[in-house]
Amino acid sequence: MNTTNVFSSKGSLAYSELRQLILSGGLAPGSRVSQYELADNMQMSITPLREAIRRLSSEGLIIMDTHRDSRVADVSASEARELLEVRLSLEPSATELAAYRRTEADIDAMRTAAEKLLPVTRVWGEDAITAHRDFHRAVYTASHNATMIKLLDDLWDKSDRYRRLGLELPSGDEPRTIDLNQHHQILELVDSGDGPGAAELARIHIANSLTASVTGALEERENVQSVTPEKTA
Repeated sequence: MNTTNVFSSKGSLAYSELRQLILSGGLAPGSRVSQYELADNMQMSITPLREAIRRLSSEGLIIMDTHRDSRVADVSASEARELLEVRLSLEPSATELAAYRRTEADIDAMRTAAEKLLPVTRVWGEDAITAHRDFHRAVYTASHNATMIKLLDDLWDKSDRYRRLGLELPSGDEPRTIDLNQHHQILELVDSGDGPGAAELARIHIANSLTASVTGALEERENVQSVTPEKTA
């Protein structure tokens, strides 16, 4: 392997590891990205890590203030709202396509994922988030639309930061039984080939999701913060 390929592979590894740290909350929103400390932890030189930081900056996950001062992008009401709006637009359509195009293997994958579902609450935490994502991915993958799948994969990556934030809200303690049961209902609608029914339930499910609760909470928090200075002036 030549020097260029070695550098590229290390850069890709640094990118994957750093991206996962950000999306999983291992690096908190707004926190400083300590390049030399991360390079040491990843057991690599600073050069591929800087390549990874540039890539993640282009994705909006890292803010580069200066060459030596970078930080994890903070969460915001505006980004949460945009992600929710895109999901509301795209995922019901993918779910409808899944009802028309699913194969027996797709249905098996959905049922396997459904068996592992847990309520997305503080009690179940990361296990619930992972199972939740696996189920939804099994559904939209059955659309057999590669472009749509790629877009939804990226959307879910970025939205997971907000789901984890949602577990810290008061609603993060709620049983969310309706939300859990809707997954199984969506599966049955897809299995029966009811495209419009599956799409409509997916839309209702997303509109009442934990992510939607987080969006509302962030908007409320930012509205309070914008008003407070005027009251104290």
